[in-house]
Amino acid sequence: MLDTEKIRSEFPILQKQASGKGFVYLDSACTSLKPKPVIDAMNAYYTEFTACAGRSVHKFAKKTEEEFSVARRKIAKFINAKPEEIIWTKNTTEALNLVALGFPLEKGDSVLTTNLEHSSGLLPWHMRSEKGIELDFVSCNKQGEFSLEDFEKKITRKTKIVSVIHASNVTATVSPLKEIAKIAHDNKALVLADSAQSVPHFPVDVKKLGIDFLAFSGHKMLGPTGIGCLYARRELLEKINPLVLGGSTITDTDLHRHVLADVPMRLEAGIQNYAGAIGLGTAVDFLSKIGMENIEAHEKELSKILVEGLLEIPNLELIGPSDSQKRSALASFNIRGMEPHEIALMLNDKNFFVRSGMHCAYPIHKFLNFPKGSVRASLYLYNSKEEAKLFVEELKGIAKNFS
Repeated sequence: MLDTEKIRSEFPILQKQASGKGFVYLDSACTSLKPKPVIDAMNAYYTEFTACAGRSVHKFAKKTEEEFSVARRKIAKFINAKPEEIIWTKNTTEALNLVALGFPLEKGDSVLTTNLEHSSGLLPWHMRSEKGIELDFVSCNKQGEFSLEDFEKKITRKTKIVSVIHASNVTATVSPLKEIAKIAHDNKALVLADSAQSVPHFPVDVKKLGIDFLAFSGHKMLGPTGIGCLYARRELLEKINPLVLGGSTITDTDLHRHVLADVPMRLEAGIQNYAGAIGLGTAVDFLSKIGMENIEAHEKELSKILVEGLLEIPNLELIGPSDSQKRSALASFNIRGMEPHEIALMLNDKNFFVRSGMHCAYPIHKFLNFPKGSVRASLYLYNSKEEAKLFVEELKGIAKNFS
C-alpha cells in the first residue's frame, strides 16, 4: 500500500494548495504533476552546468554530456532495453511519427492498426497511405476490448507493421500486446506500441512483450513536457530514415554529400532538451523507488472506487468495461442531456480538474456514438481514495441537480 500523504509531500503544487483551498487533480492522463526532485534536477542544469552535450570540451559541457547519458541509461533500464535502443524525442507523437514516416515501406505494403488509436497513432499513417501504403483496421467492441481472432483474420502477407495503442486514453482498456506481437511476428510483421498511457502506470518490459517499437512521453510520468522516447532494437533504428538532419546526425559532410552518424545520434538532430532528459531520468528514479507494481496496485484500488461509484449515478454512461479490474485508472463518461464541457466546467467550479472533449481520439468516440466526446477523470499515484470518493459524490450532486 502506498503512503499517499508522503508521496503528496514531494509535490510543491500540492503542498502550496494544502494551506489554502485545495483541489483534486484528475487529469494525469493529459499531463502529470511534477515532484520536487524532478524540478530540482532540471533547475540544476540551468543554474549549475548549462551547456551542450557532445560539442564543447569544457567542464560544463562534459557534465551535461554525462548527465544526458545517465538519463538515457535510466530510461533504458526502466523498460528493460539497452541505452543505444533509446531515441530522445519531444513526446510520444514525435516518436510515433518517426516510425510511421521514417521506416521504409513500399507501395502496396500494408499497415494494420485499430479504431482505438490516439490521433498521434493514426494521422501519420494517413500520410503514408497517400503515398500508396494500404491501411486496415481491427475494431474493438463497445467495451473497448479487442479479439485476438480479429488480428489473426486481418493480418496478411502484405502487413509490415501492426500499430496499436497499449492502454487506451478513452476506454481505459489495456491491449493484449504480447499476444498481438506473437501474431504479428508469426506473419513476419513488426509491432509499434503507443505506450503513453501504460509506461507511467504499470511495469512495461519490452523484451517480455516482444514488441519492436515503443513510444512514450515524459510529461505523463512525472517528468517535464517536451521530452519523450522511442524504443527499438538497433537494427530497426538503423533502417529509419531521419526526418530531420543537422548537428550531431552526421560524421562528415561537404557541399554535396554527408555521412550519417550511428544510432542513436543520427535520429537526434540538433541541440537536445537536456534539462528535460535529466528531469525524466529523475522521474524514473522517483517511480522506481516507489515501485511500478505498487503504483499499479494503488491505481487498481482507486479505479474500483471510481468505477463502482460512477455506475451508481443515474443517467451516467461509462465508457469501457464495468469491471474495474479490466481498466487502467481513468474513466471517461457522459451524463445524458449534458454537454461534456458543461460538466467539466461545473466540476472546475468545485476545484475538481478533469478533461472534456474528444481526447485526441475521434474514431472511438464516433464508434460509441459520442460525437461531442466525453468527460475523463484520470488518477495517478498521488491521488488518494478519499479524493476518488469526493469526486464521485460531487458528480452525483451534479447529475441529481441537473435531472
